[in-house]
Amino acid sequence: MLFTITGKHFEITDRIRAHAEEKTEKLPKYYNSINQIEVIVEGNGADQGVEIIARAEHSNVFIAKESGDDMMTCIDMAVHKLERQLRKKKEKQRNNKHISGASEIETDLSEAS
Repeated sequence: MLFTITGKHFEITDRIRAHAEEKTEKLPKYYNSINQIEVIVEGNGADQGVEIIARAEHSNVFIAKESGDDMMTCIDMAVHKLERQLRKKKEKQRNNKHISGASEIETDLSEAS
């Protein structure tokens, strides 16, 4: 998995880089076809923000943005948003693979009556 971190108007410290890498390396656990993660850190004085872009196979792109006062908290919240997106996508894929047949639906309806 390719990991890149970029700073816009902000100097990336080793602490921020390590924290972002530590948090984002857990993302393939939720959606295992992720092959690239890009973290963009923006800092304009009091207005700081983080954008995380996760690219997966078959042109799936997941984006999470967060802004706030503390950079570490912004990274945590953006990763949390991304985890929810990935879980939802994985759940949809699993549910679409196992669509029940018409005979099962008819049986369920007749049992409910």
